Amino acid sequence: MYSFMGGGLFCAGVGNILLIVSTATDYWMQYRQSSNYMHQGLWRYCTPGKCFPHNISIAHLDATRALMILSLLACFIGIIIGIMAFIHYSSFDRFDKTFAAGILFFISCFFVFLAMAVYTGVTINYYGKRYGNWRFSWSYIIGWVSVVLTFFSGIFYFCAYRMHECPRSATSH
Repeated sequence: MYSFMGGGLFCAGVGNILLIVSTATDYWMQYRQSSNYMHQGLWRYCTPGKCFPHNISIAHLDATRALMILSLLACFIGIIIGIMAFIHYSSFDRFDKTFAAGILFFISCFFVFLAMAVYTGVTINYYGKRYGNWRFSWSYIIGWVSVVLTFFSGIFYFCAYRMHECPRSATSH
């Protein structure tokens, strides 16, 4: 049980760090415009040497930002509850912390998956038709890696929950 919880905490911790980096950086997409490579993130777009905030409210960026922040919060709270389950902190006796942490990690995975899907769909439909030389960049890629890590942290915590709820009997071989 503790090995599953440890693996879940490791995946969640790395996933949360990657979520923070992905959300905060400006390399979600790179494109070429008038022989210069430019890049943009969720908060700013950058030309060679200068970065500017997105001046207008673009719906898909607002939705992606909101979903990424919700994912960060769910993952962070899941980590706190997962640590409490790991050290047997018993402030809530009728509250199974391994199950709650697993649910929060799956919620985090769902939110970041939705954020990545919204950004991917709109970006491909908009930039794919207007610019010939563009690509997703490393901030976007680590966003997808965080989807996988938060998913596996939820799996690990659900496995720990199942092991805790259904212990093997000592007499069976």
